[in-house]
Amino acid sequence: MNFIKRQIYNPIALVVSFFALLIIFFAVLWILVPPPPKSIEMATGFPTGLYYQFGERLKTEIAKEGVDLNVRSTGGTLDNLALLNDPKSGIDFAMVQGGVANLNEYPKLVSIAGMFYEPIWVWYRDAAFKTDGGQLTILKQLKGKRVSIGNEGSGTLVLAKDLLRVSGISENEIKLEKLKPDDAIEKLNNGQLDAVFIVAAAEAPILHKFYSVPGIRLMSFDQADAYTRNLTYLSKVIVPRGLLSIEFDQPRQDIQVMAPTATLVAHDNVSPALVSLLLGASYDILKTYSRLQKVGEFPSSSGLDFPLHVDAEIYLKDGPSFLHRHLPFWTAVWAGRFVKIVIPLLVILIPLFTYIPSTKNFFLRLKLAQVYEELKVIEKNAQNPALKEKNFKDLEDIERRVGNIKVSMLDAKELYDLKGHVGEVRHRLNLVH
Repeated sequence: MNFIKRQIYNPIALVVSFFALLIIFFAVLWILVPPPPKSIEMATGFPTGLYYQFGERLKTEIAKEGVDLNVRSTGGTLDNLALLNDPKSGIDFAMVQGGVANLNEYPKLVSIAGMFYEPIWVWYRDAAFKTDGGQLTILKQLKGKRVSIGNEGSGTLVLAKDLLRVSGISENEIKLEKLKPDDAIEKLNNGQLDAVFIVAAAEAPILHKFYSVPGIRLMSFDQADAYTRNLTYLSKVIVPRGLLSIEFDQPRQDIQVMAPTATLVAHDNVSPALVSLLLGASYDILKTYSRLQKVGEFPSSSGLDFPLHVDAEIYLKDGPSFLHRHLPFWTAVWAGRFVKIVIPLLVILIPLFTYIPSTKNFFLRLKLAQVYEELKVIEKNAQNPALKEKNFKDLEDIERRVGNIKVSMLDAKELYDLKGHVGEVRHRLNLVH
């Protein structure tokens, strides 16, 4: 104890103690509130698709904040979900097509936000539907036709099967092929297919490859309203004539299509700082995706399969936090982590501070009460000559201890009262002996 008291006034000891406490604090901070990783990986889709393109643009945006995004090309939504659900894959985020996932299979995944509409485009050869006036308007017309419904692992395949099922069309009533987009376009161009299903945003580069295929048109879903009532993850979207390409006049008339929402999905333990970073970056990117959606409509909390991450919900409703609005990303991260530790500590310590005076007063009174009990014993034995020496010795010990008691200005009266009472006991002892 004496060693500690001596070190209180030692400048070197104070500096060492300060840095030791600082190291302990940051160690606790690092463990309880880990920092976001500086390198993350995102599963997207084919290099010719908008998922991949969107990922590349996100990569450019967040690189400005010192975070490296590795964009991984995949076969599509089902592949992305499998990778995201596999802890060994290294995937942190994934683009997922709405309506594809079975939520029971992925209980630890959450939505960050819906990013853009992904219409279901059905490209068809008008020559294959001569008996219908060269137009495809309901899916029942596909019976007996050669149709590509998307490759294995893609959301297109899942959605196409849903549409056929709702339409009452069994797979053996159509000559189905499960092709990648580029393979499907080649076969459509060679006349080996009559129709191709593809799910892609209006801005997706893959759609450009269809424009130069001769004799093809885009299907207008006359039953779009009925489909959206049966498949609630779909929204009806009106596509004006020439919206996709004025040069190639695609589509050749106003059409109505259905669209799921492309969603950014992550693990439920994703860093809130990364949620804020990716949403902030996506706002600027999505301003250019305005062909089928209103400016500011995305990112959105609507049309999601997975539960919305709580920090994403707050961001979409109120915007970035005060720290992220006014500070650079990593400065805001560290400030936020500091606040997350300090505020709980203050909540715990401030009430404790209010008890310090009463606790200190309690222990002082306990110490004084102990002295009074000893004085009572001495007074009781004062008339006993055999205990004369012991009484004076005990009283000297009491006087020494009382002289060493340190109290605050507010407690001085209690101490001086005790000293007076000790003096009275000594006076009585002197009178007796």
